[in-house]
Amino acid sequence: MHVTLRQLEAFTTVARHLSFTRAANELNLTQPAVSMQIKQLENQLGQALFEQMGKKIYLTEAGRDVRQYARSILQQVDDLKAGLESLTGLERGTLSISVATTAHYFAPKLLSIFYERYPGVNVKLDVTNRESLVSQLENNTVDMVIMGRPPEDVDVESGAFMENPLVLIAPADHPFTREKSIQLKRLENEVFLVREKGSGTRKAMEMFFAQHGIEMTTGMEVSSDEAIKRSVQAGLGLGIMSRDAVQNELQLGLLSIPDVLHFPIMRHWYVMHRKGKRLSPVAQAFKDFLLQEAAPILNKAPNSRPSAKPQDAALTASPPHAEIPVGEKYAPAKPKYVLTGPDGNPIPPAPRK
Repeated sequence: MHVTLRQLEAFTTVARHLSFTRAANELNLTQPAVSMQIKQLENQLGQALFEQMGKKIYLTEAGRDVRQYARSILQQVDDLKAGLESLTGLERGTLSISVATTAHYFAPKLLSIFYERYPGVNVKLDVTNRESLVSQLENNTVDMVIMGRPPEDVDVESGAFMENPLVLIAPADHPFTREKSIQLKRLENEVFLVREKGSGTRKAMEMFFAQHGIEMTTGMEVSSDEAIKRSVQAGLGLGIMSRDAVQNELQLGLLSIPDVLHFPIMRHWYVMHRKGKRLSPVAQAFKDFLLQEAAPILNKAPNSRPSAKPQDAALTASPPHAEIPVGEKYAPAKPKYVLTGPDGNPIPPAPRK
């Protein structure tokens, strides 16, 4: 057999999406080019890998077997690449990372600091929903993932690097804002806006109310945190979401966090990757950075003065990519920052490690 890596990559991508069109978009190829790769692979193997029923395609029995071996082969190629990159250190390399939609409120700040330390590194960032994150972990298509709760059906190595409290949000003029120590039972009289099924935040809400014997009345099902915030502001119901997602609205007086007993719902942010995955030096450095420094960096008060140490200096410029469209992949340009010390005067950037 003369099977090529390009054929295996095309096959695993089509197998993951069960769509030639979506696979072609991901691979930046035309659909006929992808179809040709699959046809050549089938000819080499002497087996049909897909079958079509109506407008949908499915893996054949042979296709399911080939997918398992193809994943293993491509993983070994990735390990080879990581091993070779380890010889070059941290002067260059690529980091492929995916984060949950809510994490995009803090991920750019962490990435900007990481850029400062390793300016030769190229980062590919994908902001997407939980379902896609789990799929990426399962198929090992990214170096690592940041999300709120490790999946139960994928074997991963995970580490919690920061608290992720889920808070109850209400319109700024809601009656709850004038009360203290509100009983949880009173939430049964309220309508809640929820994320789509499968969302980590929605699962946490449902588990929380079930544990406390509260019947939750749901209104609209909303597909994004931004839409939930706007809907809550409009008085369409209450919401529950990560405190990181509502900082701007709280400061502007657009939303409030009522004082309800048993809140917040305490969760954590995790960084994770497939168990046994061999991380490149760049990926390992970013993982260590998250586990050791992310919480101290992000838990600073908004107006606190920076430490006198250069590595703790405040970044006074705005993040270069604060607004990230969900699902968009890109490698942003290297940012430039002005570092200031306790007296407000510019200081040199931290030395590279």
